[in-house]
Amino acid sequence: MAGTRRLYEQLAQALAAQIAAGQPRVGDRLPSERVLAQTFAVSRPTVREAVLALELDGLVEVRMGSGVYVRARQPEGGAAGETDIGPFELLEARQAIEGEACAMAARRITSDTIRLLRALVEEMENENPHDVIMSEDADRRFHIAIAEATGNSAMSQAVRALWDARDRSPQTRLLSQKGRAAGVKPCIHEHASIVDALATGDPAAATAAMRDHLTRVMATLLDATETEAMEEARARIAEQRKRYMAETRG
Repeated sequence: MAGTRRLYEQLAQALAAQIAAGQPRVGDRLPSERVLAQTFAVSRPTVREAVLALELDGLVEVRMGSGVYVRARQPEGGAAGETDIGPFELLEARQAIEGEACAMAARRITSDTIRLLRALVEEMENENPHDVIMSEDADRRFHIAIAEATGNSAMSQAVRALWDARDRSPQTRLLSQKGRAAGVKPCIHEHASIVDALATGDPAAATAAMRDHLTRVMATLLDATETEAMEEARARIAEQRKRYMAETRG
């Protein structure tokens, strides 16, 4: 897929056009995420972002453990809704930018900021069982505090802009809601590992800790919003049954 629009927007538009044309029809299941990724030469996270856009427009219904089904041929509002930065492309950008922010902060961070970060980790831990929204707010303040510890106003503004985009994007907000419903919360030990790396003053260790954390965030969100687990399990069982029948006949 080529063009100036985001990849997931291009894919969402292509799928919406097929749905409008009646292929697939209302009630039909969309091809699997793997098939769509291969057909359109995009990643599975891009497919997931496109499905979020279609879901927001009311074109599809996501059934956890079963798949994605066509709900309507036209968007609920008569036209496709607002799109913004996709949640997985945002995480990819955060890996690059916040990873570098950690390297810069490791060289300049103060003991006061280390104490602040440890307090925020403790706040996340205390809020996790009770109020995920409050825990996520502490998470945001944690990452911005690291950016500010760089002493570089451009870096600080860049990280703030990424978090603002996370709050602004309808697709990212929907994924966050799905993650919360599946029990996804800020991971305490990963944040603690970031602080430990910063406290050593080792830029490489700090960068690795941040990028490892954000890689795990992406993997956790992908797992938590997996729609095809049941379908894949059925396929594995069917394949095992076929092998068993072939062996018994032999």
